[in-house]
Parts: sequence; C-alpha cells; structure tokens
Amino acid sequence: MCGIAGIVALTSQGTHTLSTIQEAVHCLRQRGPDASGIATFDRLSLGHARLSIIDTSDAGRQPMSDPSGRYTIIFNGEFFNYREHREELVRRGVSLHSNSDTEVLLHWYILEGAACLQRVNGFFALAIYDRTERKLFVARDRMGVKPLLTYTDSDRFCFASEMKALVSMGIPMRLDRVSLFQYLQLNYVPGPESMLLGVRKLEPGHYQVIRNIGENASVDEPVAYYQIPDSTFETTPGYHEAQDRLLYLLERSVERRMVADVPLGAFLSGGIDSSVIVALASGMTKKLKTFSIGFRDEPQFDETHFAELVAQRYKTDHTVFKLTTDDLYSVLQPALDYIDEPFADSSALNVFLLSRETRKHVTVALSGDGADELFGGYNKHAAEWRLRNNSTATTAIRLLGPLWKQLPRSRNGKWTNRFRQLDRFSAGAGMSATDRYWRWAGFEDESGVRQLFMHDSFSTDERVYQARKTRLTRFIKGGTSLNDVLRNDMELVLVNDMLTKVDLMSMANSLEVRTPFLDYEVVNFASRLPGEYKIDGNGRKKVLRDAFRKLLPDELYRRGKQGFEVPLLNWFRGELRTHISEDMLSRERLADQGIFDPEAVALILKRLFSRDPGESVAQVWALLVFQHWYDRYRPLHDA
Repeated sequence: MCGIAGIVALTSQGTHTLSTIQEAVHCLRQRGPDASGIATFDRLSLGHARLSIIDTSDAGRQPMSDPSGRYTIIFNGEFFNYREHREELVRRGVSLHSNSDTEVLLHWYILEGAACLQRVNGFFALAIYDRTERKLFVARDRMGVKPLLTYTDSDRFCFASEMKALVSMGIPMRLDRVSLFQYLQLNYVPGPESMLLGVRKLEPGHYQVIRNIGENASVDEPVAYYQIPDSTFETTPGYHEAQDRLLYLLERSVERRMVADVPLGAFLSGGIDSSVIVALASGMTKKLKTFSIGFRDEPQFDETHFAELVAQRYKTDHTVFKLTTDDLYSVLQPALDYIDEPFADSSALNVFLLSRETRKHVTVALSGDGADELFGGYNKHAAEWRLRNNSTATTAIRLLGPLWKQLPRSRNGKWTNRFRQLDRFSAGAGMSATDRYWRWAGFEDESGVRQLFMHDSFSTDERVYQARKTRLTRFIKGGTSLNDVLRNDMELVLVNDMLTKVDLMSMANSLEVRTPFLDYEVVNFASRLPGEYKIDGNGRKKVLRDAFRKLLPDELYRRGKQGFEVPLLNWFRGELRTHISEDMLSRERLADQGIFDPEAVALILKRLFSRDPGESVAQVWALLVFQHWYDRYRPLHDA
C-alpha cells in the first residue's frame, strides 16, 4: 500500500506548479513510510510514497519505468493474481527485473493498454505515463477500495491519494455548499464530488486519460471499465449450490489476499463476517495472527468473547486489545487531524485504535468489510424487507407513530435506541422507496439541515442538490427484492462511508487492510443471487451464514448483530462541553464564520443536553468534525 500524486501542466503557465510534487509526496508519508520517489518530465511530475508489501527490495521502488524509458508507473495497491500473469509475460519473452506486482502491471499495460485492468484482481489507484504518445492514464479499482482525487483547471490536471496532497499543490480552496449540505445529512461527502469545488473523486471502476501533454493538451471524461451486475442469473443456482459456490469463491479470494512479503494477520470482531475470513485464512498459514478490540468501560458492547471462540477453534495467535474509553478519547485529536475531508462516522475512532494496535504486530490485515452491503446485514435492510413484504408488525408500528415521537430517542441506551429506530421506521413507512432509502441513509432530513444555515443559500443550489440526490439513489426500484437497495448501498454507503473509513484510519497508521468479500468474482456472484437468498423473514445474510454454519461456533448464530457506540454523548456532556459551547460552536464563532445559524445550532445544543438528545449527538459530531477541518483549511465560501 502506498500513496501517489501527480501534476500535469496543460499549459506553459501550469509548469510553475510542477515543483509542488515534493510537498505532495511528503503529505502522503503515513501511507508510504518506507520510501519515496519522484519522476519529473517536461510537463509532468509523478510522486510515490511506498509501504513495502510485495518485493520489499529496491527493485520494487517507484516511480518505475520499463527498460526503454517510454513508460513510467506509480501504483498504490495490490495486484493479487500477479504471479499467474507474470508467468504469462515470461512465456511471451518479456524480461522482468523485479518480483513486484507493479512491474507485471506495467508490462501488461504496454501490451494491452486500458484492457489490462480486466486482468487485475485487487485494489488500486494508479497512473502510467507514455512519453512517446505524451499520454497519462489514471485508474481506480473496481470497488473503490483505494481513493483517487483529481483537480482540473485551464492550466493543470492534478491527482493524489489524499486531499491534503492536492491542497499542497496550491489548488483553490472553495467550499462546495451542496456537498456540505449532503455531508450534514449523511455524515460523509458522496462522490464523485468533494467538499472542495473542482476536486472530484474518480469513481470506482473508472479510468481517465490526459492526452497530448505538452501541446494542445486535453483531459478526457472518465470512462467506466467495470460495473456491479444489476440483474440476477438467467438460470438461478439452487440455494445449496449457491452456498457451495460462495464458499469456493471466498476461499479463492482469501488465498489471493494472503500474498505478502511482510507479516500478515486478520481483524476478528466476533461477528460472522470477520469470522468467515479467519476460518478460511487459518488453513492457509501456519499460525494466523488475529486481533480484536474490546472496551473495559462498555462491557455491554464487548464482542471479544465471540472472537475468542473463533480464535480457539482455529488455533490462531490471538491478541485482544482491552482498552478504556480514555484510550478511545486519546485518539480523537490524531484521528481528526488525519481527516482531510469532513467525515463524521464516529466508528472511525474504533478503526483508528484497532489499526494502531494491530500495526505493532503486522503490516497487512484481512477484514470482513463489504459483507453487510453484499448480503443485507443492516437493520435498515430488515426494516425495508418488512415494508416491502407487508410484515404483520408494519401496520402496528405505523399506527403508533405519534407515540414514538413522544418517547426519548437516543443511540446511547437500549430502549431509547429502540424508540429511535421505531420512529424512523414509522416515518419511512409512509415514503416512496427512493425517499425512504435516502432518509434511512442519513441522520437528518432536508428541512432539518436547511435550518442549520445562516442564509438560505440553497435556494439557488436546489437544482444541483436534487440532481445529485437523484444520481445517488438511481438504483432504487422498489418491488419485493432488496437487490436494488444492496446495489445502491455498494455504490453509496460502502464506497463513501465504510471503505473511506477503513482507508483513512488504517493508512493513518501505515497498515494495509485487505477485503476478501470485495473480490470482484465474489461481488459478481453475490450481486446476481436472488434477494430472497440474502434476506427474508427468518434473518439477514442468509446464504453467507448458511454456507459457513459448519465452520463457525454455534454461539455466533445465537446472537444478534452488535456494534459499539462511541461514547460521544458522555464526552459532549463532560470533557468536550466547554470546547463545544464556548469555542467550536459558540455563537460568536458561528456568527463570524458566516455558514451556520447560531440560533439553530444553539437549539441543537439545548437538545443535546436534555433527557431526549435524539439525533443531536450525530448532528453535533458532524458539526465539530467540519469545524475542525474548516479551521485547518479555511476554504472560501459565500457568506
């Protein structure tokens, strides 16, 4: 795993910024602490920060050129099936000078151009420069595991693995107010837009070409080379056949992701998803290292007992990090400092802690990310199934809608969280499938977010907002199957929330995280299975759970889905109260900033400190994360 950056001068004026590549690479040092390199051409600079995983020798250093010097590549990621493609290159007479996957990919690009991406099973962001054709080729992996941000103006095209690297190139800092609006709904900024105007996220499964570098340069629009299937099999495999096939594909996926020249382990949360990965991986190495995190101060959320059952069954070298909420609080500042675009999923703090502790033992960790989106693992998926299939409880919950609004609703207690869920369910039941999806994807509705702003600036941006919303919900169709919801979650939630979280927090600690569930062969198969194989009235993630039932302890099947809530409410009412009320969200600061309405924010804070905080905890956290980011970057905005 690494970090990449590059600058293309589209005009002679743009050449003045090429030297900023050095600072950009420096900004990526956490992603690549082992080495760095820069290649500079007349109108192009390429930079690379290396975390050595495969071929840790100097032969694997980047930027890497072919023997002729015509082609130069920078590559962030892993090409897991590179060995079989290396052998084919050797059979074709290609002379290779390293054991790296990067060199293999470069030579396949020389032979096949963009079509070489079809050969790659892995995750990546890359750039390849052809000096003869004066062409730059950039691409991102099928699922969007690795990020790639771009910025284009009349003089230059810039790209980087992280926003902070782009900022170091001197790009304009202008706030995208529609992105801010959606961030306050979702707790993240959905791509391809970003929080900064002009900065775009290259979408998963896309590549982009910059041509004629030097004279008459042009930037092509991104091109899709992969899409998640949105239709089921013409001939549906039987349920037991589907289980067997899924087991086989996941086994192949895990085997590919065991390739490494550095210590490798696996996260083990105690849930089904990570346990599946550990069950498969433990048979492919002598003694798999596994890692779990638990919190002494929150025993009701502690899943380490279930993780230990799996570790004992598969005789892994298991490490449990038993931490306190003070330990969690201690990573608040470094985690916020690393975030270079507002991102308010508070579970990122857990991932930061787990990554930090795991990195002390290994350089690579397997994870179970992606299974919930593929197979329907969230509470909202069960709720959606009940509504679409006329569950008997649905009518009663809807009729009691006024009651739920009268009861205290909060994530910070068992019953208050249940009341919160029932209120959201009741409200969603009266919406269309598309509106319900959007509402359940976020924490606040549009009217609530609109009230937060000092000026109604979104009257002129309403068309832009609606167009983005329509695009972000484009797969929702309704009907009894949930495949449309799962497909949309793969494109929206997985990429912009879950994968962003893991990438940010693991890279902050120089740890590579691999996701076997997101092998494209697994995704292609799972996406085409009938919805009823994944979720029905008897449970969620059916086909996955049944496929591995004989391989996992029974105790894992007799427990519900459990998560850990970061104790934000306690912090807000304790350690952070003064910081919130008198500093970051004070009336004076907000009035001076000119974005948020001080009175509206004051009402949220009032609710935060009441017996019924509702969603105010998430709202305040989102505002704090934004303010922290704003203080560092100071983007321009219309007051």
